[in-house]
Amino acid sequence: MNKKAYIKDIAYYLPEAILTNEQIAQEFPEWSAEKVANKVGITERHIAADDETATDMAYHAAENLFAQGMDRNAVDFIILCTQSPDYFLPSSACILQDRLRLSKKCGAFDFNLGCSGYEYGLAIAKGLIAADIAKNILLLTAETYTKYLHEQDKGNRTIFGDGASATLVSTEGFAEIGEMVVGTDGSGAENLIVRSLGARHKLPLMDEHIDEEGTMVSGDHLYMHGGNVFNFTADVVPPMVEELLEKSHLKQEDVDLWVFHQANKYMINYLRKLLDIDKDKFYIYMQTVGNTVSSTIPIALCEARKEDRLHGNILLAGFGVGLSWGGVMLHC
Repeated sequence: MNKKAYIKDIAYYLPEAILTNEQIAQEFPEWSAEKVANKVGITERHIAADDETATDMAYHAAENLFAQGMDRNAVDFIILCTQSPDYFLPSSACILQDRLRLSKKCGAFDFNLGCSGYEYGLAIAKGLIAADIAKNILLLTAETYTKYLHEQDKGNRTIFGDGASATLVSTEGFAEIGEMVVGTDGSGAENLIVRSLGARHKLPLMDEHIDEEGTMVSGDHLYMHGGNVFNFTADVVPPMVEELLEKSHLKQEDVDLWVFHQANKYMINYLRKLLDIDKDKFYIYMQTVGNTVSSTIPIALCEARKEDRLHGNILLAGFGVGLSWGGVMLHC
């Protein structure tokens, strides 16, 4: 018997500290607060404290979920999507099992993925339910990209914020997890990368320099080739959407709400226009949180749910670091 999987509840957590456009403009007088807002659609973003990790944020997101009425004793699997783990080993999900006081019969693991991570997480959770391995999966996303940013990298500092989400995927809920499409183009890995402190380069590279566009570049910090990432997104998202609609036996007009990875205002509005999506059906929630990587879509879903916008067919689309992409159809 094919067992269906559902999103039962969602919550999220944002760090206390806030970086505003006005603060960025003070550091980089050539950019005004208004210019930043107009360009990326973000006015402020939350920044993790120096001693606050992605695991800490995932813990708070999960506790917020449990505070909404979810029973922690029912959780039988934990999945954490992060590229900011506490340690090289063990998995942060194992630490969270203990910290959240969950059953020792829980499975637990991390997976390393960025902007398409939520869609991949839903795919994994759906598979665990279909295989009768678990019934209530705690899917966590948490990222502290701001710790990877060079203080002089004004472009990325305007975009990224820190945050975490918690989603309970279960055998019942308000949104059935439907068809999925995923893809990868690892040939573009170097377009969004932190080069040092992994097994390839264990020590800091100490190679910072200013590139031809006047941007600070360092192998010890996050590097993003904005133009190449933009072109990649424009190339892969439309066919992904077409394939997902075909697999779901739906037409574009059958989609009631579109929730894309909240990369930045310019990019997702370009995609909306490219796909000819009705503006009223295209959900945006990034102005006060920024690009929180794998948490952008669940945060947006949480806010859309508060606004009673989750009805009918909801199309999710994530894309970015990897290079990687994933689409999921939800039926509410």
